Amino acid sequence: MSDPWDAIDDQILAERIVQALMIIRDHFGGTLHEAIDRFSERYEYLRETRPNYFIKPHGEYGRDFYS
Repeated sequence: MSDPWDAIDDQILAERIVQALMIIRDHFGGTLHEAIDRFSERYEYLRETRPNYFIKPHGEYGRDFYS
C-alpha cells in the first residue's frame, strides 16, 4: 500500500486544491474543515522541504481559487 501523502503532495504541488482535499477526506475521513487544516499543514511542510517544486510563489499559490 502506498503512502497517501504521495498522491496528496502531487496535487498540492500542481495547485489542484480540490483534488488534494478530496484525497485527504477519502483517506483520513473527517470534515471539510479538518481536511483544510491537514492541507494547510502539509502545504507549509512542502514549502519548507521542497520549495523548488512549486510553480507559483507563496503569495500567489491558490490565488483566484474559489469554491
